[in-house]
Order: sequence, then C-alpha cells, then structure tokens
Amino acid sequence: MIDSMPPAEVANADRFERFGLDADAQVVSRTRQEFTRWLQRFFDLDPVRCSDLVLAINEALANAAEFAYLLDDRPGTMDIQATYHPGKQKLTVHVCDRGTWRKRQIDPAPRTRGRGIPLMEALADRARIDTSGEGTRVELEWNGISRG
Repeated sequence: MIDSMPPAEVANADRFERFGLDADAQVVSRTRQEFTRWLQRFFDLDPVRCSDLVLAINEALANAAEFAYLLDDRPGTMDIQATYHPGKQKLTVHVCDRGTWRKRQIDPAPRTRGRGIPLMEALADRARIDTSGEGTRVELEWNGISRG
C-alpha cells in the first residue's frame, strides 16, 4: 500500500505520480487527462494501445472514487503511481486507496454496471487487485512499451 501523503505530483520520463488525490469524479477526469498527456509525451504508443492504457487506469481510479469510501463518513483519497522500466520495456501502474473493498457482485441477470475489473483484466497484460483492511491496491502492467 502506498502510505497516505499530502497531495504531490511527479511526471518525468520514468514516473507519473499523484498522491493524496481526492477520491471524486472530477479528480478522476483531471488525472486521466494528465496521464494521457504523460503517455503521449514520453512513449511511442499507437492510438488504440494508448486508449487501452488510459481506459484501464480510468477504471481503477473510478472504482476507488466511487466505491472505496461508501461506508466512510468523510471523503477519502487515492494515489496513482506509474513506473516505466526501460530495460524491460514495461509500464507498471498502481492505483491505491485506503477505503473498504466491495465484493464483486456475481449476478446472472444482465447488468449495465460491474465491468470495470473485467475491462482492466482485458486491457492490461497483467492485472492484480490486493485488498486488506488498509485499502485496495490495483496493479496493472503492460509489456512492449517503448519510449517515444
């Protein structure tokens, strides 16, 4: 888990970090836009691959903003940390919150919601979700990412 810190921002060729973000929809939108600009600036991604990465991290951020703090009496925070590993041409992204995990609903009836985790799993080369009493950590990885 990434420890809670005051809001902080880093964006360079190897890292994109936002810590202590308010867990709300406006912040998710702004962070998605900043992450997109970071990808476009530093990496050689075709538009489809770039869109896949952005959609996956958006789902992780949106889930944290919408669900992590439902049981809390005050708003919470979330963090995003993307690290590029040049020797492996791999991008790893962690999205963390300090809220409560909501169990995945398994319902045979058609739904219009609940597709975020399957989307992350389909869009990333590797997706892992760790939950604990301290919060949730989503780890997404993509291989074959080269610098622009």
